[in-house]
Amino acid sequence: MTDKADDAFRTIGEMAQEIGVKPHILRYWEEQFPMLSPLKRAGGRRHYRPEDAALLRRIRSLLQDRGFTIKGARQHLESNDADAHEHAALPKDIAQEPGRSGNLYEKLQSIRSRLAKAIEQA
Repeated sequence: MTDKADDAFRTIGEMAQEIGVKPHILRYWEEQFPMLSPLKRAGGRRHYRPEDAALLRRIRSLLQDRGFTIKGARQHLESNDADAHEHAALPKDIAQEPGRSGNLYEKLQSIRSRLAKAIEQA
């Protein structure tokens, strides 16, 4: 994690280090996930806003932690309006903290998913 504030913009190097992937992976994800569009400065330098950072954490979680394919993760993000609605229903102090909310939100979603699977199997 960098010493920057949670609401600060991050460079591609900082973002890559923060979520544990190489910068070329982030550039590839930009091609594969149209909803991901960091600001591009002179010379094509990317700057990730807090909402981009939260989306990248979510993409990383879907791909690496939950085993989604790129296509499956993209479909999940595009069609999962219910998740966006649920995220909006979180208390504002949690929903608006980019540094922590993505992680907490993903953990809660993971727990919810495991509980749903357990109920289906019972």
